[in-house]
Amino acid sequence: MERSENVILTNMCMVCEGRKVLVEEKIFEDGKGIVFPGGHVEMHEPLVDSVIREIYEETNLTIESPRLCGVKDWVEEDGRRYVVFLFKTDRFSGELKSSDEGQVFWTDIDTILELPVIWHMDRMLRIFDKEEFAELFLEVENGWKPVLK
Repeated sequence: MERSENVILTNMCMVCEGRKVLVEEKIFEDGKGIVFPGGHVEMHEPLVDSVIREIYEETNLTIESPRLCGVKDWVEEDGRRYVVFLFKTDRFSGELKSSDEGQVFWTDIDTILELPVIWHMDRMLRIFDKEEFAELFLEVENGWKPVLK
């Protein structure tokens, strides 16, 4: 029995300052939406190093001690698994600056869902902020139904 699969590894980090969180109006192929900053894990790159690098590239902030709080994942139509490692930190330094990936800004976590966020942000907040679940699995065959585990 085959026990390996083709995987795309990515990360996302909720950077907090009290009840303020850093968000990015990220530009996607099919539009844009408010997300937490993050990106792809490079070949053979440690996961923590990847999130530190991505946050710096997209925000100009250097984060410290990112804590893994969960994952978001799904299986693409071509069979590849797409995994997003969800991190959280309140330790950072530097001067906030946007990149060509999108505009970054601080917002109140209690009103974040009033912004044009990506469609499953409400469920991701249950991992990031409430720590109710550890995995958000998106089922493609059920019309991208989010399943919290």
